[in-house]
Amino acid sequence: MSHASTSPLPRQTGLRAIWRRRGLGAWLLWPLSLLYGALQRWNAGRMQGRAQQAGVPVIVVGNVIAGGAGKTPVTQAVVAHLLARGWKPGIVSRGYGRTTQDCREALPGSPASEVGDEPALLARSTGVPVFVAAKRIDAARALRARYPEVDVIVSDDGLQHLALARDVELCVFNDEGVGNGFLLPAGPLREPWPRAVTAAVYAGRPPRPAGNAPAFALQRRLSPVMHNGRGERLELAALAGQEVEAVAAVARPESFFAMLGEQGIVPAAMQALPDHYGFESFSRRLDNQKPLVCTEKDAVKLWRIHPEAWAVPLQLQLPQAFWDLLDARLAAVCQRPPPG
Repeated sequence: MSHASTSPLPRQTGLRAIWRRRGLGAWLLWPLSLLYGALQRWNAGRMQGRAQQAGVPVIVVGNVIAGGAGKTPVTQAVVAHLLARGWKPGIVSRGYGRTTQDCREALPGSPASEVGDEPALLARSTGVPVFVAAKRIDAARALRARYPEVDVIVSDDGLQHLALARDVELCVFNDEGVGNGFLLPAGPLREPWPRAVTAAVYAGRPPRPAGNAPAFALQRRLSPVMHNGRGERLELAALAGQEVEAVAAVARPESFFAMLGEQGIVPAAMQALPDHYGFESFSRRLDNQKPLVCTEKDAVKLWRIHPEAWAVPLQLQLPQAFWDLLDARLAAVCQRPPPG
């Protein structure tokens, strides 16, 4: 059954509403957050000194909040930068939501059900090797065995996956920051913030408290060009003034709908579906002849049943100071100038 949204900015409900402030609901859950924090500290202590090396520099792109912060677009941008600088990157991921359990390569044509929707998207959009495994060190080793030329690994998510040693940690925040500042389940935090990271990147306002890590504002906008499962391309502006249906199965679907509105596209029907939704029971609200638009992440699953759907990629921009910091950190780790 589909979960429909009738407004570009649907009202937050459930835990997401509780996480915004320290109200009664948050305080009622606070004792559970103490238990969660104790377990998190125990695990961090258990893993101290036991992280395993991948043999090449590792960049982790993650977050400290639950519910999605936009890590995958940052991963795409980091990989594009590395390629431009002459590195040969590979990507590892857990492959959240997949039905398989093994360590495997995610190829551009891999079904999202087998590798996860985000790895499927990354394999298709970046053109670099992508491997998934429950233990990311297993994915890293399998990737390097298959592609020995890879000289840097980017982990999509995994800031709390302490078994994989890392050289760079990038913490991504959406415009909700740290919410009420409580740990799960009373708040959105997976671990206490602030914590030591190489850099924090954020949409909207900087996270508060800021901590000591350098923080960089990121700008996100929709690509002016869409593509569908038939290999066709179309300018996004061509949909302005049309009766359009929009669907988003991401952590914050309201952001996608709002960005469409900023481009002059106000959908006649919208469906906000759960993050990582499989689209098995998806049904359209409008006539099949009307344009259907979706996020690039949703397209890897939606195209199986609706190849006509237009996927709108997300473009991300970070200041040059961020890229300079990343380049300097990698050069220091390798103790040599970066390639290129």
